[in-house]
Amino acid sequence: MEQQTHNNKIDQKVFEELCDAIGRENVLDNIEERVCSPFDTSEGKSIPDLVITPHSTEQVSSLLSIANKHSIPICPQWAWTGLSGGDVPVKSGISLDLKNMNRIEPLNARDLTVTVEPGVVIKDLQDEVAKSRLFYPPELGSAGFSTIGGRVAESTGGMIGMKYGVTREYVLAMEIVLPDGSVINTGRKTLKSVAGYDLTRFFVGSEGTLGVLTKITLKLLPMPEKIGTVISFFSDIDSALNATDSILIKNHLHVRSLEFADKICIDAIRESTEGEIPEEVGALLLIDVDGNEKNVANDISRIDALCRENSALNTSIANTDEKRNTLWDIWKSISPSLFKVNSMEFNEDCSAPRSKVKEALKKVYELGKAHSLQVAAFGNVGEGHVHLSVICNNGKVVDVPVNNLISQIFKDVVSVSRSNRSAQGVGDTKSEYIGLELAPHEIEIMRDLKRMFDPKSIMNPGKTFGNSSVHRNTHYK
Repeated sequence: MEQQTHNNKIDQKVFEELCDAIGRENVLDNIEERVCSPFDTSEGKSIPDLVITPHSTEQVSSLLSIANKHSIPICPQWAWTGLSGGDVPVKSGISLDLKNMNRIEPLNARDLTVTVEPGVVIKDLQDEVAKSRLFYPPELGSAGFSTIGGRVAESTGGMIGMKYGVTREYVLAMEIVLPDGSVINTGRKTLKSVAGYDLTRFFVGSEGTLGVLTKITLKLLPMPEKIGTVISFFSDIDSALNATDSILIKNHLHVRSLEFADKICIDAIRESTEGEIPEEVGALLLIDVDGNEKNVANDISRIDALCRENSALNTSIANTDEKRNTLWDIWKSISPSLFKVNSMEFNEDCSAPRSKVKEALKKVYELGKAHSLQVAAFGNVGEGHVHLSVICNNGKVVDVPVNNLISQIFKDVVSVSRSNRSAQGVGDTKSEYIGLELAPHEIEIMRDLKRMFDPKSIMNPGKTFGNSSVHRNTHYK
C-alpha cells in the first residue's frame, strides 16, 4: 500500500485480498484520492482508508463479502450532492465510489420501463428516454450531475413531484448486494406485484445502510405534449402564499410545479436575470403546467388571473421553450447565488403539508429574527418542501446560535406538521432530530431490521439511527 491506513483491519493482507478480488486499479489508497472522496454539500469530512471504484455487481459482491468478514465499514457514494452527510464515511473504512457503474440497459418503450446502474446521471437518463418521447418525472435542479443511485438511496423528491410523485413511486425493481456479499432481486418489472413483502420500497430511502443498489428498474411516462410556465412577482410573502393557496387548495389546479422564493433569494439572483426585478418585489412564484395545448393555455390563463387577484405586482408567461428554460436556469442558480452574494451559508431543508407551509415559514422567519440571523427560504411549496439558508454578510456567524436556530426550526416544523424529514435524507447531520418525528418504538423496530440485514453494522455506520455524537475524523495521514 502507498499509504498506511487509519483502520487497522485493513492491513497489508486484507489490502491484497481486496486487490485480488476487485483489481488493483480499482483499489485506491493514495492520499489524494482519499482526501477528495469524502465530501457532500453538508460540509462534513472524514477521510476513508481506501476508495474502491467497482465496475460490476460481481465486484461489489466480492468487496462486501471481504468487508463483512473483516468488519470493515463501507460508505456507498454516488455524486456527493447530498445535504445530510450520507456520502461521508464517518467511521472511515472504505468509500465505495459507484460512478463507474453507469450503464443504461436498452429501453423497453412498450412496457414504459428502463433499467439502469446506480452511477447513471439523471440528465443522461432523461436525454436517453426522451428519444422515445418518454420521461422520468423526478426532476431535480442537480439533474446535470446527481445520479440515480443517490436519488433512490435518499428517496428524493423533485421539482414536479406535486403532480407526478417522488422517486419511490418510480422504482419497480432492484438488484441489491447485501452486506454479506449475497445478491437479491426485489420487485418486478410490472406496475403491480403483491407477492410477499415490498422489499423494493423498504430499500428505497435506506441511505446505503442496508446494502448496495447495483441495478434499478424505473417506471417511465409518456412525455406531455406541452409545458407552460408563469412567473409572478409579489410585494410580500403573504400575498405569494395566498396565491398558492388559491391555485392549489381553493381551485384545485393540478399544476406541474409551484416554486416559491423570498426577497433574500430574489436579491441574490437579481444580477442573473435578463430583465430587472423591481426592488419592491418581496416574493415570487414560478409555476409550471403541462398537458395538451388547449388545457395548458386554459390553466395558464387561470393562474395568471388568480395571481393578480392576490395582489401580484406583475405576471409574465414564458411563451417559448427558450424563455422557459431561461427562467428555470435562473431558478436553479438560487443556492449558488446565495453563497456567492453572502459570505457564509448554512443549508437545511424541511417538509410540511402544503396547507401548513405558510404557518411553518412564519415560524422560521420569527425564529431567525429571534436569533438575529437571516433565513432565506425557497422551494416547492406546492409539494411542501422548502430549502432554508442561514446566511451572514460579515463572515462571523457563530456555530452555536446557528445550531440552536436549526434545532428550534426542526422542532417547530414538527409541531406544525408532524414531519421534518427533508427530501435530502437523514444522514448523520439530521439523525439527532429523528426522534422528533418517530416514536421510540418505531425507531427500535427500524434498528432491529438494520441489525437483521447488517449484523456487523458495516453499511454506512453512524447514519440515520447511528450515534449522533460521532466525531468525524479530519486528520490526514
